Amino acid sequence: MRYSFIIPVYNRPDEVDELLDSLTRQSVKDFEVIVVEDGSAVTCSDVCAKYADSLDLHYYDKPNSGPGQSRNYGVERAKGEYVLILDSDVVVPEGYLKAVNDELEANPADAFGGPDCAHPSFTDTQKAISYSMTSFFTTGGIRGGKKKLDKFYPRSFNMGVRRDVYARLEGFSKMRFGEDIDFSIRIFKAGCRCRLFPEAWVWHKRRTDFRKFFRQVYNSGIARINLYKKYPESLKLVHLLPMVFTVGVLLMLLLCIVLLALAPSLAWLPLVPLALYCLLIFIDSSFENHSIKIGILSIASAYIQLMGYGFGFIESWWKRCVCGKSEFSAFEKTFYK
Repeated sequence: MRYSFIIPVYNRPDEVDELLDSLTRQSVKDFEVIVVEDGSAVTCSDVCAKYADSLDLHYYDKPNSGPGQSRNYGVERAKGEYVLILDSDVVVPEGYLKAVNDELEANPADAFGGPDCAHPSFTDTQKAISYSMTSFFTTGGIRGGKKKLDKFYPRSFNMGVRRDVYARLEGFSKMRFGEDIDFSIRIFKAGCRCRLFPEAWVWHKRRTDFRKFFRQVYNSGIARINLYKKYPESLKLVHLLPMVFTVGVLLMLLLCIVLLALAPSLAWLPLVPLALYCLLIFIDSSFENHSIKIGILSIASAYIQLMGYGFGFIESWWKRCVCGKSEFSAFEKTFYK
């Protein structure tokens, strides 16, 4: 068997239904699907049973241990030459596996990943969140876009690895957040061939509202410092930009307040850079999504993405690098609900 899809899931049977349905439509059929229920209260066993005749599907239910360890659990039971890691909140287009297969036939790789985008059926908020997570003006294009400020690191929502390489590197660590970047760093350190498959993209729902999105990016900021403590060389300039942006926004707002007291006629000046950034996001997102409403929502999403990450980064830096505390994470109990 060539491919094994590994899908960890926690309380998301409806999402798994959509994902499995999309897998039935793949033009390349040489694959199995392994769904690992990570201690869910609401399981997807009935959903998986529905696809028993249309997919080579294996369903496992285990105690909760987080997505990384659940992926390892699934890979231990896989038979494919390559394991394809997907999050439960993605849907794959019909040509996904063909794109992976074509890339591997043309130029073999030990590990790889693909980008993501928003499906037309997504809500306007989901599309705004997708924009802020993939735009060059927010993340620097490091999440799989064509423009990048850093080399491509496969992410666990859409990642492929040779099964023997996965076993040699012992898969995902026990980190609760940032475990995919930790794995990608070890892939590079091992000298493996790793690259972006630009045509192997997925539709990625991400978070459904701004509150959940803030939890996600806040933990990502914390995870970046946790990764830095393990791999000091992994911290790059691009990873500091959200923190710089956050501090800059706070300083400009503080300056605005001071000017209101000392020179009210000049109080608007510190707000000019913030307004220009809002205008840039609005124009770019509106054109990309063909929607003024999504353009407006993208302003909020961009600020949440950058400042949520920035606040998590600053808190983690203070606790771990200044106060010397051990690894930690926030929203751990509620993040996956």
